[in-house]
Amino acid sequence: MKKTYKVNEIFYSLQGEGFFTGTPAVFLRFCGCNRRCEFCDTDFASGKEITADEIVGEISRYPSRHLVVTGGEPTLQLDSDLIKDIKAASFFIQIETNGSNPVATGVDWVTCSPKDAPWQIDRIDELKVVYQGQDVEQIASLLPAPRLFLQPCSGKNTSETIEYILAHPHWRLSLQTHKLIDIR
Repeated sequence: MKKTYKVNEIFYSLQGEGFFTGTPAVFLRFCGCNRRCEFCDTDFASGKEITADEIVGEISRYPSRHLVVTGGEPTLQLDSDLIKDIKAASFFIQIETNGSNPVATGVDWVTCSPKDAPWQIDRIDELKVVYQGQDVEQIASLLPAPRLFLQPCSGKNTSETIEYILAHPHWRLSLQTHKLIDIR
C-alpha cells in the first residue's frame, strides 16, 4: 500500500507574505500541527489522505512551479520521498515552518515563523515573526537568518509593528497581503 499524506488543501494563488510576496505559487497545506497558536488560519479538522502521486498530479495542474508547503506544521509530514517526487516535476519548494523540527533535505527555501521554543530547525532563509511585543531580537539571535521580517498579528497591531521596525531597521515589514486584497 502506498504511503499517504493528510492534506488540508491544495490551491493556486499569490504568495501573500514575506520575501516572495506577490509570487504566483501553488500551496500545499498539510493537516496537523504540534503547536496551537490562537491566530492560526488552518482548519485542522478537515483534510484527506492522498498519495505523493496524487499530490504531484494536483500541484502540476497549475502553471507556476513555485510550491509553498505549509500547514499546520509541514515538517510533520514532508519527507524526502515526497520532496523527490515534487522535484522531479520541476518545482521550487518553499516551506513555511514553526521551526520545531529539522527540514528535510531538498527544500529550496525555508521560511521560519517561530512560535514557542524549543526550536530544532537547522537552516533558515527568512525569519518571519508574528509580532506581539515579544523580544524579537532574542528570537533572531537564537534563530539567525539573512532576512528578517515582522508581521502584525492578524493586522491588529500594525502601527506598533511599524514603530518597532522604524526603530530597528534591520527588520522588514511583512503584511498578509492576500487578506488585504481578498484572495486565498
